[in-house]
Amino acid sequence: MRALAAALADLVLPRTCAGCGVPGPVLCRRCGGLLTRPREATPRRVPWGMPPTVAAGAYAGPVRPAVVAFKERGRAELAGPLGAALALAAGVHAALLPGRPLLLVPVPPSRAALRARGRDHVRELAVAAVAELRAAGVDARQARVLARTGRVRDSAGLGAAERRANLAGTFTARAAAVPPGAVLVVVDDVVTSGATLTQAAAALAAGRRGGDVPLLAAVVAATPRPSPTTGVVPAPTGPSRRPQRDPLDRLSAPPDCD
Repeated sequence: MRALAAALADLVLPRTCAGCGVPGPVLCRRCGGLLTRPREATPRRVPWGMPPTVAAGAYAGPVRPAVVAFKERGRAELAGPLGAALALAAGVHAALLPGRPLLLVPVPPSRAALRARGRDHVRELAVAAVAELRAAGVDARQARVLARTGRVRDSAGLGAAERRANLAGTFTARAAAVPPGAVLVVVDDVVTSGATLTQAAAALAAGRRGGDVPLLAAVVAATPRPSPTTGVVPAPTGPSRRPQRDPLDRLSAPPDCD
């Protein structure tokens, strides 16, 4: 029945790739390949206290419309491929800290964003990422530890300093049981200035007991930094011509970071 329903839906509303728009999967192989390149996410001006952050790819080219489609245009089916990308980013931390369970902590939406979208899209990504990590043999779970404490205005168009001021003190950490030896990984869809991850990490650091719990972060994509010589953001290159592997195959060893 599910297969029949999917086939009928495709006849009425043919599926297209959210990245490039070609008919086919919700995220085609070429566009999905752009989210299999983990790299360290480093904003142009790294905020003091920003946790070490890994992104699965660059927030540019086809990745940008794919994330926007999932976040703003209701294409919830993208939680699968984007959640797998988030798992790959978090898996870098698992590979560098083997044997330690991962506790993924999604950044909560503001009340206004939750009303507008009708869903917590970052939590959807975290749930999908945990499923991928567990399938790859990583001890992972997600916990809604963070909460919003006040109103913030839309950060679109704000500079780095304005973003930090806008988000200052907006998160608080709920009491939660942390598994022995666990690693806390704050997760979000995109990192631009690092202000959100920094404030979320500060709230977790203030709320946790003991200082022996590593605090890291992982995102689906990071805004690429301009070239130090030209000031131009490099265009994303296409995926490799080599045979594609499951992104989670890389969890067995620490992938190189750009």
